[in-house]
Amino acid sequence: MMGFIITLHVVVCALLIALILIQRGRGGGLAESFSDVESMLGTKTSAFLTRTTTILSVLFFFTCLTLAVMSVRQSRSLMREKKTPLPRAEDKTESSAPSPGAETPKVE
Repeated sequence: MMGFIITLHVVVCALLIALILIQRGRGGGLAESFSDVESMLGTKTSAFLTRTTTILSVLFFFTCLTLAVMSVRQSRSLMREKKTPLPRAEDKTESSAPSPGAETPKVE
């Protein structure tokens, strides 16, 4: 789930950057240097770009909040549920077997 939200967040960020650079602002925007945006996309372009920017900014806000909440929950659960590891069966069998250099007692 976290991977999906991170992917969505990155895509929204890239689209938001592109839309903001294309829009005509006080200085003219990036689109002024190439050609007029209205000639590329039609006469209702400024309303479309404004609406799309608003939608993407709301998505950006919610993905930021979701990622923050998920990271806080994830770090809490990892610390609270940490348990000590149980000894493995291999460790028990090795400790009961005599070591190769140890002398074995002779029974008479």
